[in-house]
Amino acid sequence: MSPDSPTDYSSLLPQTNIQPVIQGWLIEDMPTFDIGGLVVGTDQKKALLYMKQAGVFAGRPFVDAVFSIVGCTVTWEDIAIEGKYFDIKSGEKVILATVEGPANLILRGERTALNTISRCSGVASSCFKSSKKIKELHPDWAGAIAGTRKVTPGSFRIVEKYGLIVGGCNSHRLDLSQMTMLKDNHIWSCGGDITKAVKLARSAAGFSTKIEVECQSVEEALVAATAGADIVMLDNYTPAELKEDARKVKAQHPKVIVEASGGITHETMCDYVCDSVDIISRGDLTQGYSCLDFSLK
Repeated sequence: MSPDSPTDYSSLLPQTNIQPVIQGWLIEDMPTFDIGGLVVGTDQKKALLYMKQAGVFAGRPFVDAVFSIVGCTVTWEDIAIEGKYFDIKSGEKVILATVEGPANLILRGERTALNTISRCSGVASSCFKSSKKIKELHPDWAGAIAGTRKVTPGSFRIVEKYGLIVGGCNSHRLDLSQMTMLKDNHIWSCGGDITKAVKLARSAAGFSTKIEVECQSVEEALVAATAGADIVMLDNYTPAELKEDARKVKAQHPKVIVEASGGITHETMCDYVCDSVDIISRGDLTQGYSCLDFSLK
């Protein structure tokens, strides 16, 4: 992703699925009376959406959906491009959009829209920062930074996964059905037999679903690759040990994808970069991220 010409990923989101999800958020936020709405009335009003903190803007489709459901319209400024980094100084703010509609309906959607956009932009900003660092320090690395499945439970996961993509990282698997990951618990249930676990998974997954195996040693990784795993995850390694074992795996199985994972952060991720590592995954991209500050006035 280029910061000057970001890709528009909004068409990824199926509106037939997103609309009822967001409607559920709105119902949860106002299950009975809207007394505040009674106070402000139903006169037509305009409110400006401000971005008040430096970072990457993401989450525009969710804002559109929120206000569409409550009966308002959103007009975006030309600069309101998802994936774009806004260098906003302290005390400054940028107008991204104008929301129009009855006062009570604008306020009915306000907090849901702001909560969503602040979190989506927070994830995207963390990803953008990480992608930029990797490209600057390791411009020839052909691998990618990815999130994990450590996301907010329930329907909000799609916001964080979308933020990962807009920010320039890989989303990793979206759910348990998208890719088969055999972790230590799966292997133990097969008596510790990695080959047995992979073969059983392949019998159901067929050719169309990748299989990944979490490995604690190069011996486990080689067994998994030989058994037919598409991806081996080298988990909880030191950088030096991981690079050594990744090279051993690639030497025997050059087409197998090698993923580095386990406690890797923005500060340490570059230590894991080498030609034999294809993916560096980080749970902190969707756990403990900082939300960006937006307001609607």
